[in-house]
Amino acid sequence: MTLPTTEKQAEDASSSASSSSSSSSSSGHLIVVSNRLPVTLEQKGSEWSFKLSSGGLVSALSGLKREMSFTWVGWPGKDFGADDRVKIDSLLKENSCSAVYLDDDTAEQYYNGFANSILWPLFHYHPGEMMFEETAWDAYQRANAAFASALAEVVRDGDLVWIQDYHLMLLPRMLRALLDASGRRGVKIGWFLHTPFPSSELYRILPVRRQILEGVLAADLLGFHTYDYARHFLSSCTRILGLATTGDAVDTGDRRVVKVGTFPIGIDPSKFSEALQTPEVRARLGELERRFAGERVIVGVDRLDYIKGVPQKLLAFEQFLSERSDTSERVVLVQVAVPSRGDVEEYRQLIGSVNELVGRINGRFGTIEYTPIHFLHRSVGFAELVALYAVADVCLITSTRDGMNLV
Repeated sequence: MTLPTTEKQAEDASSSASSSSSSSSSSGHLIVVSNRLPVTLEQKGSEWSFKLSSGGLVSALSGLKREMSFTWVGWPGKDFGADDRVKIDSLLKENSCSAVYLDDDTAEQYYNGFANSILWPLFHYHPGEMMFEETAWDAYQRANAAFASALAEVVRDGDLVWIQDYHLMLLPRMLRALLDASGRRGVKIGWFLHTPFPSSELYRILPVRRQILEGVLAADLLGFHTYDYARHFLSSCTRILGLATTGDAVDTGDRRVVKVGTFPIGIDPSKFSEALQTPEVRARLGELERRFAGERVIVGVDRLDYIKGVPQKLLAFEQFLSERSDTSERVVLVQVAVPSRGDVEEYRQLIGSVNELVGRINGRFGTIEYTPIHFLHRSVGFAELVALYAVADVCLITSTRDGMNLV
């Protein structure tokens, strides 16, 4: 069933969004919640320090961080003893961060067992990679409950809580229950999905499909990258939960209308253009221009994940070299493959497959003077990345399905 759109409903949705904005700007504080904190902790003796991590969300929020302050809540990457937690909490608080601690088994089962072995392949249209286990589902619930409890300690009435991604799809409902029980009914909750959301025909194969939808529907605003992803979500709410929807809202049936929006996210372009003028980048760009003089440069930068289409990109480049002998020794592919989930068997197999393809193609078409594929299986620094983008004639993205591709 589809809910007819009326002026009153449009006004209500607009009022809800405006209320969220004014609450955050006037009396509330923004709290960003993600699976991982954007830091890597390091210990030297009895002292702790941290450095900023790289990643899509960190890149996306770097511009926002310069315009406003916010608190970042997330898992610090591993479990710690009681004494270390006190020191780490103090250090994180000084840098507007707050930790959610999970025991190692819960973290492993929740992250690799459910989020990345069930939701990730399902949302990227790889249902054959799904491995549903009740123990992993239990851990996902425990982890989301731990996030809710930690947030309930820091959220004040009137705050704006912005929850990130598929790792925390039960959190809006769990947090809402705790906040309502304590009388904090002025808190606005948003949730943004970094990945695609699949069609309802595919999503309905998930055994816990109802619980996941009901979890996020406790938020006030749900964000997706594209209209198609939002439409798939709305269709799932109608077909699985039997809820009435419009093109941008869900009527939950308890006098609540949840706003659904499309918010394409990107990078801060000025950060790249400004970096291009720095001596470090100019020097490195000059080196690359001399190295690739007379050659056309194709650049690819991807996490090494099966949804990124890296093997397909390599096979396409091999086909290009095979069919276009006139371009022989004049076109190179520079592929940066950022390591990802190397502890998962499917990803180890992917690494082996990619290494084999690179070796085969370079062996077939390469000469002493010419290497068709320059393959870097590691992260590169920002200055190196800017120089690579600047020297490129083509930047090639071959994801089979993708959401926030900001590596």
